[in-house]
Amino acid sequence: MANPVIEFRKVDMRFGTKVVLDHVDFVVNPGETVAIIGPSGTGKSTTLKLIIGLLRPQSGEVIVEGQVVNDFTEKQWNELRQHMGMVFQYSALFDFLDVEENVAFGLRQHTHMGEDMIKLRVRKLLSQVGMEGSELLYPSELSGGMQKRVGLARALALDPDIILYDEPTAGLDPIMASNISQLILETKQKRHIASVLVTHDMASAFLCADRILLLDKGKIVFSGTAQEARQTDQPLVRAFIRSDLFENQPVKG
Repeated sequence: MANPVIEFRKVDMRFGTKVVLDHVDFVVNPGETVAIIGPSGTGKSTTLKLIIGLLRPQSGEVIVEGQVVNDFTEKQWNELRQHMGMVFQYSALFDFLDVEENVAFGLRQHTHMGEDMIKLRVRKLLSQVGMEGSELLYPSELSGGMQKRVGLARALALDPDIILYDEPTAGLDPIMASNISQLILETKQKRHIASVLVTHDMASAFLCADRILLLDKGKIVFSGTAQEARQTDQPLVRAFIRSDLFENQPVKG
């Protein structure tokens, strides 16, 4: 079996006296999508920040693409981040750049592609996320769902091996949230990208994830498939999937 793309080994993280992660272990394998769920303030976003180098673990090891990254320099991180894409909760598009410039930002910063090739790649990426023809629009002219689609196109621009999603359906109506979740699933299927999906949206987790991890009080208290999540007696998992809306969603085994 191929080595994990992401691995946490007994990772601890505290902020003052608050324990955020307590000896956390998990892996993300090539092409796998792992959803991380849990109550607010239980370390989900902290996990993403550790993967992308915005935080360093206080003990344990974070391993990304076979490299222990705990003591990486900023130069090493900048090189590694070129293999990662990030879709932020609120899109984090540059307001002063149009859609084409937003999607092309990483290509201009990190590649030697000519302008014609960049424009061609941007058009292709926008078409893949259903945003063709939007190149000259600014973020303020886009709906929340459209901004998230552009954010995904930008995250995919450098053809990453890893993509991280931080609450990608937050703030969207149910139809648009479903559309974004379907887009995440299609991205995984077409590109075979290892993904971490932090979400409170169980319908999204059920549709997109190969495995679901539940974080609570700094520990992973459940790890399993969507089907296993439905069948578990773990009280907090049951609380997350109790509503009829979630119970009626199709799941993957």
